[in-house]
Amino acid sequence: MDYTITKTDEQWRAELDADRFAVLRQAATETPFSGELLDEGRAGLYTCGACNAELFESGTKFDSGCGWPSFYESVRPDAVELIEDDSLGMMRTEVRCAACGSHLGHVFPDGYGTPTGDRYCMNSLALSFEPEK
Repeated sequence: MDYTITKTDEQWRAELDADRFAVLRQAATETPFSGELLDEGRAGLYTCGACNAELFESGTKFDSGCGWPSFYESVRPDAVELIEDDSLGMMRTEVRCAACGSHLGHVFPDGYGTPTGDRYCMNSLALSFEPEK
């Protein structure tokens, strides 16, 4: 995919702290129940932690009990890129920011009673939060 925002690893390293770089650019996963956005309940917008692209609205966030912020849909279908991921010996769907290609987490079709039947399980470190004004 051609991303609208492209930078070298060195440029990303200069902009992101080590933990964010590991998650966003190297597809690491933060420890469950450790992210600062897990319990965020204010109205607002979740954006990419690397490039600030709009990703999720607070109204689509729900408590899935998985230990990571969960959403049932992205702000627009083209806001995220979905990629098949079999890296752990199982088939999953990786979610990346469609603007810069940064790793956000994975999406699972396991329902939880959401309107879409999807659970976008995102790393807090991959997101920034802008409260409604």
